[in-house]
Amino acid sequence: MIAAGYKSGFFSIIGCPNVGKSTLLNTLVGQKIAIVTDRAQTTRNRITGVLTGKDYQMIFLDTPGMTRPKNKLGEYMQKVAENASNDTEAVLLLIDATQGVRERDREIMERLKTVRSPILAVINKSDAASALAMQTIRETLEQSGLFAQILSISAKTGERVDELLSVLKGYLTEGPQYFPEDMVTDQPERVICAEMIREKTLQLLREEIPHGIGVGIDKMEMRPEGGLMDVWATLYCERESHKGIIIGRGGKMLKRIGTEARKDIEWLLGVRVNLQLWIKVKEDWRNRQQMLNELGYKDA
Repeated sequence: MIAAGYKSGFFSIIGCPNVGKSTLLNTLVGQKIAIVTDRAQTTRNRITGVLTGKDYQMIFLDTPGMTRPKNKLGEYMQKVAENASNDTEAVLLLIDATQGVRERDREIMERLKTVRSPILAVINKSDAASALAMQTIRETLEQSGLFAQILSISAKTGERVDELLSVLKGYLTEGPQYFPEDMVTDQPERVICAEMIREKTLQLLREEIPHGIGVGIDKMEMRPEGGLMDVWATLYCERESHKGIIIGRGGKMLKRIGTEARKDIEWLLGVRVNLQLWIKVKEDWRNRQQMLNELGYKDA
């Protein structure tokens, strides 16, 4: 039973690609639930993170980086990001301190003018920027008149994240506990497993290939004797030539992807994992709605 005075609320995290949204989400909930790489547009879907305290619950919505779509997958990602900006207690716009306020940031700020929720500017990677750069960014953001508050943090080191949380608590309203207190995300295990495999492809493969890769979990099954989970997954790529690169000479690259992904999946599931990977070529799958639906990128 929830005590009187219990507070809860939703917060969306938006911004350009690669500004640290997923890193911030993981830091806020204290656990890795969103994959993180240095590649733009790592996040493709909305990921919900849940932080539960003694008398409150915060629900964070991590969204794909906002950019100009180049295919149906890109259009879906933009729709997800824009929808998450509405009907929340506050919107967190992340700005990369090492990049400053760019034209892409200004475009997002322009779109946010129609949002009903309070908007907070969060300058991330502040530990990697000079005092002058931070002052310039802050002045630019203040001049826009868009933001209820402007904060600076480092999602990677956790610097000033506690201060951010303290500010966000002020936006909570009396309401229910939406998720069980031991729950940190609403993402099914098979979805997180698929994302962990895709994360390794983003980290290990050449620049032109990873964004053309989708991952589907075909089956997850615990062996009767227990203690070992069999996981079968398929990597979808768009060209036959990409298939050879993913496999690598003598199968070394695919084996490396599987080994690295298996470690994360074992950590997530808490059991030993036998991970089996297959590769299929599906030309232009990012523009095929049926494939997008099968991989979980359904109409937002």
